[in-house]
Amino acid sequence: MFLHQRTYLEHVIEKFGINDAKIVSVPADPHVRLRPVDTEEVNRSKISFRKAVGSLMFLAIVSRPDIAYSVNAFSKYLNNYDESHWLAVKRIVKYLKGTLDLGIRYGSGKSLLQVVGYSDADYANDIETRRSTTGYVFMLVNGPVTWSSQRQKLVTLSTTEAKYVAAASAAKEMIWLRKLLSDIGHGCSEATVLFIDNQSAIRLVKNPEFHKRTKHIAIRFHIIPQWARRQGKVAKIQDFVGFS
Repeated sequence: MFLHQRTYLEHVIEKFGINDAKIVSVPADPHVRLRPVDTEEVNRSKISFRKAVGSLMFLAIVSRPDIAYSVNAFSKYLNNYDESHWLAVKRIVKYLKGTLDLGIRYGSGKSLLQVVGYSDADYANDIETRRSTTGYVFMLVNGPVTWSSQRQKLVTLSTTEAKYVAAASAAKEMIWLRKLLSDIGHGCSEATVLFIDNQSAIRLVKNPEFHKRTKHIAIRFHIIPQWARRQGKVAKIQDFVGFS
């Protein structure tokens, strides 16, 4: 099965006047750092920023996890944007214009019904709040079935803590996903592996001792060691490609 939204995407490209624009290879420029605009002098009447973010959010949720990070990053400026934010969003559309046929292909067979998860965090990447961004994805039948990119609700004090918080969010999603699969008759008989690209975070999951470096971490995030003991396990993935 192949899931795509080409027709909808073509409509988005035409709607926002990107038909003749040059395509780009990545959805966001890593060198561009946007900031909120708090002035009333900005004329936003001719900028379609909000509508564009809404259209892109639908794509990011349904079939295009590759733009989830960028859309999430720009969505926080819905009330504080100017032309620079609009240009950044147009870049995402230019990227999509060059990847019209990209989608999600799922395989078949009982041997593929084992869920695998990946979690990551972009540490302190929000230049206003210094909050990190959590990202995770879960794969089933050779394709992603649930994914997320969201700013964390608290400021973490290290990369390890940010990755640990991200893993906790992924664990909660995995608990729900395993329950859903069980309810529809496809329960997971084996432990679910969650890959984390930080060895210190993995050690903290396996041995969540409260010492001076981690005792401040909120109790609610310690769901991950409990999950690892009951339903899954964590592992280090080499040559990890981040997606938070």
